[in-house]
Amino acid sequence: MSRRFCCHLLQALTPGYLRWGHLEMIRLMVNRNMDDRRMFAIWRIDPPWKPITRKGQGQRMGGGKGAIDHYVTPVRANRMIVEMGGTVEFDIVRPILESITKKLPLRSWVVNQEMLERKEMEEEFEEGVNQNPFTMEFLINNNMQSCQTWLGKYDKMWHMKYK
Repeated sequence: MSRRFCCHLLQALTPGYLRWGHLEMIRLMVNRNMDDRRMFAIWRIDPPWKPITRKGQGQRMGGGKGAIDHYVTPVRANRMIVEMGGTVEFDIVRPILESITKKLPLRSWVVNQEMLERKEMEEEFEEGVNQNPFTMEFLINNNMQSCQTWLGKYDKMWHMKYK
């Protein structure tokens, strides 16, 4: 019997912030449900490093910036959050990672390498088959219908891909 190591990932679909509590929840769920002899987990994001400031309730306007309230980890769209792997099938890891996705403050999905490759191939196929010359990239770059006025900076940068 050959042993095949597989990697299963939790991928963020939308951008957002993860607090310390979210990372602790991920750690607890993974450690409680993971079989140490057959599986491993790798963090693909940094610990919270970005300070978020707040002023106390009832404070008047002005007086400078408030004190640091907590720290967060910014997560971009399509960023891998956690990787679980080892000699384990996707059907065993999927419920663990799906229970984590339900509790995160951003949209995410459970994926393996085959699914990522298939998604990339589908996007390339759709781009190659598309006969419409008016793609979102064309519309935004040429400011059709004055869309530059109502689009955000990330819509302009990613051409409405992550809506």
